Amino acid sequence: MNTIAHNRVSTEASFFKISRCQFDGSLRFGLASLLVYATVAFGERWMYRHFGLLGSYGVWTLLFIGFGGLALKPLVVQPRAKLTFWRWFSLAFLAYAASWVASYFTLRGAAGEWLGSLLGSATLGLVLAIVFGAKSRYARISLALFVAHSAGYFLGEWLHYSLHGKIGMLLWGLCYGLGFGLGLARALYWVQTADNPSPAQPVD
Repeated sequence: MNTIAHNRVSTEASFFKISRCQFDGSLRFGLASLLVYATVAFGERWMYRHFGLLGSYGVWTLLFIGFGGLALKPLVVQPRAKLTFWRWFSLAFLAYAASWVASYFTLRGAAGEWLGSLLGSATLGLVLAIVFGAKSRYARISLALFVAHSAGYFLGEWLHYSLHGKIGMLLWGLCYGLGFGLGLARALYWVQTADNPSPAQPVD
């Protein structure tokens, strides 16, 4: 009975503990998001005119994969996952982006954004759980992604509509990146410490 209680306490502590590496990963992803949102703040109209709506979203998705991938890759230490990083990270982020865009353009408004956050987190978490053989931690991963993503996105959105203009958009990008980045950093730690065939231990 004491062992069960101890394991439960350890699991809860692990859920809320944020290591220095994860914090740094979140900061890097926040910077990456800021760079992407800067293209929205200063070039949104130009991009819509030259690439259209879906084309612009596609470019922003690719920028997030590139900059965000560079920010998160140092957190991946399992040899096979590190070697194939760009392949599975691109797949995971594309699954997230497709789920978010489909939800938003189906429902529109706040309902579409919340559904996009939920489904985007669920699909991204599913790809990570499958890639790392951590299906037992899928619920935890998806929950963390949803909470962190939603917190960063909606706080940033509130700042954007409160301040307006380019500053508001940049703050939206920073908040979104910090929140989502923290969720991704936590998810990468959990999938690499789950019971799976890969022996490498991630940096805590």
